[in-house]
Amino acid sequence: MRTLTVELGERSYPIYIGGGIRQQKDLFDQAIHGKQVMIVTNETIAPLYLDAMVSMLAESYQVATCILPDGEAFKTLETYGQIMTSLLEAKHNRTTTIIALGGGVVGDMAGYAAATYQRGVAFIQVPTTLLSQVDSSVGGKTGVNHPLGKNMIGAFYQPQAVIIDTHTLSTLPVKELSAGMAEVIKYGLICDAAFFDWLEQEIDALMALDNDKISDAIYRSCVAKADVVAQDEREGGIRAILNLGHTFGHAIETHMGYGNWLHGEAVAAGCVLAVDLSWRMGNLTEQDVSRSVALFKAANLPVLPPAEMTLEHFKALMVLDKKVLDGSLRLVLLDSLGDAIVTSDFPMSDFDECIIDALEASEKIPS
Repeated sequence: MRTLTVELGERSYPIYIGGGIRQQKDLFDQAIHGKQVMIVTNETIAPLYLDAMVSMLAESYQVATCILPDGEAFKTLETYGQIMTSLLEAKHNRTTTIIALGGGVVGDMAGYAAATYQRGVAFIQVPTTLLSQVDSSVGGKTGVNHPLGKNMIGAFYQPQAVIIDTHTLSTLPVKELSAGMAEVIKYGLICDAAFFDWLEQEIDALMALDNDKISDAIYRSCVAKADVVAQDEREGGIRAILNLGHTFGHAIETHMGYGNWLHGEAVAAGCVLAVDLSWRMGNLTEQDVSRSVALFKAANLPVLPPAEMTLEHFKALMVLDKKVLDGSLRLVLLDSLGDAIVTSDFPMSDFDECIIDALEASEKIPS
């Protein structure tokens, strides 16, 4: 098992990474605050891992469960209300601990429930997808979607611990593995060129779930995110670089309907757009662009936006992004490979051409 810490003063917490550790009760004991536990999971994960976790914790705690429908389409205030109802029906008090057992949707909603139930209770992240293990479970972003915008309702609320069991990836559909790899590649692009080089060399082993390689990738991704979050917990500055590709990607998710494109798929296409725009601005070489596109393709990820969209669709949805400041669209772009910037200083002509060219290329792909 490997351990690192997200350094946030009194809100600091450990991240544990290892095979089979979701059944290490001592890791939970250190993070559970009272005698009540509510495990929040979904219909896909529950048959795989819920009974074992309940059995493990029932020795010492009063354990209740809340099983949600699966999918980004259910990341809503209505589903969040289901968690609240479960907590109230089980008569959970302020010393309860919520355990999020599942992917990013479960983690975001359970975390938001923890942030708001009786004005805040403890919670633990047990992420079961690669995307949630390397990204959404770390850093304290919680929330739900709104039909007009992704993650527009939520709170910054840190967990007590993140317990990453790499064995859960063995049951992950290939498409979900690819989606998680988009976030892994993102870290190489924004802050670690050497990691990007390593990913190019090891992508086949990673996609084959080589245990040592995937553990290394998760660890290095978590180290990168923990470092950025420690510098800027509430995204007032540098933390925004973690959103490379996300402003484009969220527009794709919102337009296509939540869940029709996986979050990681939309982020991959968004990252390629951000890389392309960075090249048009003179920050990257053609080789940088080619390498980036090739790596996303090697992870079986889309590198073009959906042909159903238009430039106007992108603009209308991107102005709803949380990084918009005083009406000015700010994007995460690259100053060089491995060095990201947040800026509104980009030629709008380059922005338009970047999207138009990508959409035209997408239209040429045989259906």
